[in-house]
Amino acid sequence: MTNQTRLVQVRQQVLKHNDVLARAMRQRFHDAGVYVVSLVSSPGAGKTSFLEQVLTRLRPRHRVAALVGDLATDNDAQRLARSQAPVRQISTGTICHLEAQMVESALDGWRLDELDFLFIENVGNLVCPASYDLGEDYRLVLLSVTEGEDKPLKYPTIFNTADAAIITKIDLAAAVEFDRAAAHRNIQSVRPGMAVFEISSKTGQGMDEWMNSLEFRRREAKRALFESPLKNVTERP
Repeated sequence: MTNQTRLVQVRQQVLKHNDVLARAMRQRFHDAGVYVVSLVSSPGAGKTSFLEQVLTRLRPRHRVAALVGDLATDNDAQRLARSQAPVRQISTGTICHLEAQMVESALDGWRLDELDFLFIENVGNLVCPASYDLGEDYRLVLLSVTEGEDKPLKYPTIFNTADAAIITKIDLAAAVEFDRAAAHRNIQSVRPGMAVFEISSKTGQGMDEWMNSLEFRRREAKRALFESPLKNVTERP
């Protein structure tokens, strides 16, 4: 048996364990009535700024909280705390993604039935997080105009596992000569029919449309669970 074969077997075991735990967590979230949204992007794409705006806008009318993953610092958690929502940091050390076990441990002591939304900000990485289900209802992949239009073509797996794409820093599009049509075309070539939102956390452009879509998704998810004869949805859509 080669070393490569052994590595593949270990990876399969790790992913299987993660998937089993993620399914159990998804059921736990649904039973508590909390809608869970995860965010994935490369470093510097603006997901923390975006999430801070989302939390700030939701908090006056919804019960919201966030978990944020990072290799070492708690800088992002401190920034998100400015929204006055409960925030917890998950320090992953050398691990380049969050896993279901990390999320479960970070939730210790929180009453999930006292939340309407839980947001999970993953470590800045477009490769590793694609393989790890966190029990979320809705996965977002973010790319900024400063990264270029070909991100979906370079990292197709994360776009295929996400439910919607957020193009951030849209206020800088003209300055960096961002080709919006090409970006949308590349996203659709990888994931046909994927919803795409153009957002500026700085100016607020596109935020109202995004927030309306998010609240609609939550209402539809709650209605589907209520109407389901099994009421036991344990797989990501």
